[in-house]
Amino acid sequence: MRLTFLGKDTQGGNSPTLRETHDGQYVIEGFTLDAQALGQVGAVPDGEAVIRVPKKLMCHLKEAHGATEL
Repeated sequence: MRLTFLGKDTQGGNSPTLRETHDGQYVIEGFTLDAQALGQVGAVPDGEAVIRVPKKLMCHLKEAHGATEL
């Protein structure tokens, strides 16, 4: 898998990061959810993860693809 860096949002030493794969998917590095939030999400299948990222990290999607809205 080849990854292309799209952007990051550094906050207090943490850096949620957005990357695009060579086959049109995204790799997102973010923060884990607490037990209460995970309870609201429900069951997460094996091999999947639920994370949170700052909303402004998504601006890198617009920049990378010239979109005006997500």
